[in-house]
Amino acid sequence: MILKSATKACHPERSRPRTSRTTELKDLRLSLSLLVLFVAPIFAQKPAASTHFSGQAAYNITQQYLAAAPHRWIGSPDHLKAEEFIKSHFAPEAAKGNLETDSFSANTPIGTLPMHNYIVRYPGKKDGVIVLASHYETNYWLKDINFVGANDGAATTALLIEIGNYLRVHPPDGYSVWLVFDDGEEAIKSWSASDSLYGTRHLAAKWSSNGTLAKIKAFIVADMIGDKDLNIDKDANSTPWLLDLLARAAKNTGHSAYIFKNSTQVEDDHIPFKQRGVPVLDIIDLDYGPPTQERPEGSFHHTELDTLDKVSPRSLQISGDLFLEMIRLINQRP
Repeated sequence: MILKSATKACHPERSRPRTSRTTELKDLRLSLSLLVLFVAPIFAQKPAASTHFSGQAAYNITQQYLAAAPHRWIGSPDHLKAEEFIKSHFAPEAAKGNLETDSFSANTPIGTLPMHNYIVRYPGKKDGVIVLASHYETNYWLKDINFVGANDGAATTALLIEIGNYLRVHPPDGYSVWLVFDDGEEAIKSWSASDSLYGTRHLAAKWSSNGTLAKIKAFIVADMIGDKDLNIDKDANSTPWLLDLLARAAKNTGHSAYIFKNSTQVEDDHIPFKQRGVPVLDIIDLDYGPPTQERPEGSFHHTELDTLDKVSPRSLQISGDLFLEMIRLINQRP
């Protein structure tokens, strides 16, 4: 992304002496009473699976993702490993036909490159779609340094995977929710309108031609929001009513302190959809690390310092809470 301006055991059988029918019934009632007293607390204390989004689980997935595919620039062995990692987490959705691999070729400054978007669908009960997106690759032009993009790509990929874990147990009761893991967000050589956002530019055009675009109620991007020092920017390129809804989501979840300290205007994966009239929201924290004169956006951004120690389960928890509350609030709109 680029900044344009700045302002989460069986019992064994036992023989027993013969007793009268009345005694047997009394013994049976006593045994059943004791059994209920013994078993009921066990069931009462057993937590429901995936009742809440887990920032710790998202952090653990980030750690696993970085171990499996640290250097994910397009064309690298780790890029393929990243794709396999993502797909491996959605086997249940793939079995239902709800995991799509969107393969395409992109013209780049270094030639034509194969790229892949992954779309995971959770069908809802209302006609319409809420899309949550994050890029999963690292910068091609940083391939010769030890850049792993822990916050810039990895943490938000993990965030969406954990949201998927939640939606698998709690299917949408409103609009369908689609998770998009998009490729080629970063520039190959130098950021420009033609050298960036390859995956979402392709997807916006494809969905425009096949009629999907008209079904999208909101396209929401997750980017760089695993940062320990979390503050989500107010992005001028986002749709105003979605910014208002994000403020309400933050208030409802008790996270107002983590949003809108800064105003920005960001070119990110939401732009190709904004250009086609889709309501969009970029949930992003551009301030990443101590600012310097050369890097006013922060000294960790696009450097080898973007590592796992800069990411926190707490920030991923906040981000996950906001995304799920945004889904709920969008479903409440007329």
